[in-house]
Amino acid sequence: MSDAPPPPEPGAAPPAPAAPAEVAHEPACAPPPARGRAGWAPWLAAVAFVTGFGITIVLGLFVFVAATAAGVEEGAPAINIGLTLVQNVALVAAAFFFASIGGGRAAAADFGLRRARFWSSVGRLVAVWVGFLVFSAIWALALDLDQQQDLPEQLGVNGPLINVLAVVVLVTVVAPLGEELFFRGFFFGALRNWRGPWLAALITGVVFGGIHAGSSPVGYLVPLMIFGAALCLLYEWTGSLYPAIALHALNNSIALGANLDWDWQIPAMMAGSTAVALLCAWLLARLVGDGRPGPAPRAPAPGTA
Repeated sequence: MSDAPPPPEPGAAPPAPAAPAEVAHEPACAPPPARGRAGWAPWLAAVAFVTGFGITIVLGLFVFVAATAAGVEEGAPAINIGLTLVQNVALVAAAFFFASIGGGRAAAADFGLRRARFWSSVGRLVAVWVGFLVFSAIWALALDLDQQQDLPEQLGVNGPLINVLAVVVLVTVVAPLGEELFFRGFFFGALRNWRGPWLAALITGVVFGGIHAGSSPVGYLVPLMIFGAALCLLYEWTGSLYPAIALHALNNSIALGANLDWDWQIPAMMAGSTAVALLCAWLLARLVGDGRPGPAPRAPAPGTA
């Protein structure tokens, strides 16, 4: 017996069309992009760190041999400047390489290079900075610390004007940009996928402070670890790496200016270095763009599911 509906009676009105199935629509306001590349495995943080420093050692040896062969004295500021620059470039290159594994080129937003709410970010930046300064002051008083960092002197900040300018750019622009891209943009971003932001911030802060062991007095390593962790939380709370880059540039400007016993030059350096660091980050974001998708999956062979 057929289940087909009976034909309509002569003169009867045609049946009403069935109501279309309900279609799900996208929300009017799409949610903000995820803070960090979802595909970053936590172990990539350690791999990128080791790879970055491995590249630094290899290229550092090349720079050292080439410089000494050209007659530059061992330990000269030019060599130290070159090695510091190589370290920052190597870490960032390693981060972008491992961020792109399996998914095409990484996007700028994956590293936090995205817009943030201005006044909200400024408020959080000031709060984090004040908290760090208070902790650092209490720590220095408790341990009676009055040592200065060795890195500016190693870089030749007391030498000719060209050396001073090179140190200012390296310490207040290159270092904030390179270290934020690697430690907050990638290292913290990968570890956050493991046990959340708090443990990731703690680990990142310890590693960040540890790499400064050769250039900062031992007593200041703990405040540097706190600073590294605080920058992670600033990135987490604002959803953007720009506030962390700005705070890093501001803090390094004050530290360098105090180390050199500068006066009016300090606020000028703070404004100039922060503006240049943010501009470089913005230009890098434009250069990297939204990334490039990986290879499209192959279509299934005919007759296969």
